[in-house]
Formats: sequence, C-alpha cells, structure tokens
Amino acid sequence: MSAAEVAVQVFRKLENEDLRILQVIEAAKSKYEYIPKEVIAKFSKFSPEETEFRLNRLNKLKLIYRMKGAYVGYTLNYAGYDCLAINALVKAGIIEAFGKPLGVGKEADVYDALNPKGERIAVKFHRLGRISFRQTIRKRGYTTQHANWLYQSRLAAEKEFEALKLLFPCGVAVPKPISQNRHVIVMGMIEGAELAEYKEIPKPEKILKEILRNVKKAYLKAGVIHADLSEYNIILKPNNHILIIDWPQYVKKEHPNAQQLLTRDVKNILEYFKRKHMIKAKLKEAIEYVTGKSRTISDFQCISSTM
Repeated sequence: MSAAEVAVQVFRKLENEDLRILQVIEAAKSKYEYIPKEVIAKFSKFSPEETEFRLNRLNKLKLIYRMKGAYVGYTLNYAGYDCLAINALVKAGIIEAFGKPLGVGKEADVYDALNPKGERIAVKFHRLGRISFRQTIRKRGYTTQHANWLYQSRLAAEKEFEALKLLFPCGVAVPKPISQNRHVIVMGMIEGAELAEYKEIPKPEKILKEILRNVKKAYLKAGVIHADLSEYNIILKPNNHILIIDWPQYVKKEHPNAQQLLTRDVKNILEYFKRKHMIKAKLKEAIEYVTGKSRTISDFQCISSTM
C-alpha cells in the first residue's frame, strides 16, 4: 500500500490532537532529524501521558517513524505529511472526498477526488524520494544537498503549481491549477492515458501537430519550457486531444540552457512519433515553428513512413 493510500484511508480517523502532534513534528524538523518526545510534549502542550498515547497511535497508523537510540525520537513519513496537506486542503474547502488512484509514478501519486460542489478534481502527491538522491540533485536545480525528501517534494509541488499558473491562462493544454499545499497539488480532472500506453492512436499526425502547437504556445505566450517532455507526460484524452502534465522541472526561456532543453523536448517527441507511429518530421523545422520563426505548422512536414 502506498503512502497516499495509507493517508487517504486513515485521514478521517484522525482527531485534532493527532493532527496537532503531526504539526509539531513538522515544525521541529528544522532543528531535529528525530524530534525527542519531550520536545513534542512541550510544544503540543499535552501531558507526557497524552503525548505518549498520541505518538503510539500515529505510529500504529503508519504516519510517523520512531527511532530508538540515545533517545526516543520521531519524524514524519510521507503518509503523515500527506495527512497534514489533506487536512489543510479539506479545511480550505478544496477537497471533499477521495476516489480511486489515477496513477502511481516514480515521483508522484495522483488521485481522483471531489470538491465540495461534487466536481471531479485531481490531487497529486509529489514523491521525490522514489528516485535516487544523486539523480534528484542532478536533474532539479531547486534542490539542495542537505534538503530532506519531504522538503524537496514540497519544492517540486510549488514549482509545478507555479508553472501551471503561468501556462493555463495562456491556453496551453495543461491541467487547471486549483490549489497547492506542502507537496500536494490540486488540479482540474485528468482523464485519459499517457501516450506511451497506446499501441495505436487515431490520426497521429494531427496529435503531433497539437503537441507542437502547445509547446509553441508555452514558449511564446508563457515563456515556459517543459524541460522533461516525453510520451510519458502527455495525456491523450478520450476526445483525442492532449494534456501536458508534470511540469516541476520547467525553465523560463531566459534560462541559459533554454534552447538546449527546448530542442531536447521537441526531439524526444519527434523520435517517439517516428519510432512508434512511423511519422518523420525534421527537427530544425519543428524548432523554427515552436520558437515562432515559422508562423504555421504546415511549414514542416509530418510524413507517414514504412520503416
């Protein structure tokens, strides 16, 4: 069972005192790797007996880690951090209920949910600890060497939410940004599947053109480059239109490596369509189109091939 599944299942069981203990542990993480029980009791203003009871309860619910060494200390795990974010979003009137998981990836869990109006929304829990620490540092410029996984995941969520707020008003095909708390983003509903999951797609030339139009719109109107674009973060919706997801690595076009990253994004997509759907397109012409040097998408050709 994933941490998000644990959190979704146990959240409604939590009492205010449980959440208070989680909040104290979260606040004290800046000073302690594992927070002593006495410190938790002091800042929660609970008696030693009440503190002990709550810590044992949270440990059984799998929301915290307990360390026994020179002293007994506690720290949050992802499920505990999830519960704090869920609590804040429920109190803010953003989330009413959770549904089924929409997807579990290397760096995130995404859930179907409802808002208080009964409208479907998507809730994304960032999970940076699932990839190696070295890879995280190499790929993500906003991480620091000593940052813990929970903090890194929070930074990823903040950066992705920032990207969506830049892109969505410009008409780029991305989920609607609704809210963000800690490492969790709430977005408009995501329906469909990753391009990588389809053996065949209808009218692949049309879909390729739509992807490139959105890359162009992101670049020219929002000044944003995805920087990790592939068939794994492009959703093909039931209506055969696309949605581009997973933006925590985005850069602005003023970034010193912007052109290199934009070229890599476009190259990844062209290579996928060539390999999987037998469509060839020239990289140079595609780059000229997405950067606005060519006005129309017809300036380059998507040619079916029998490779």
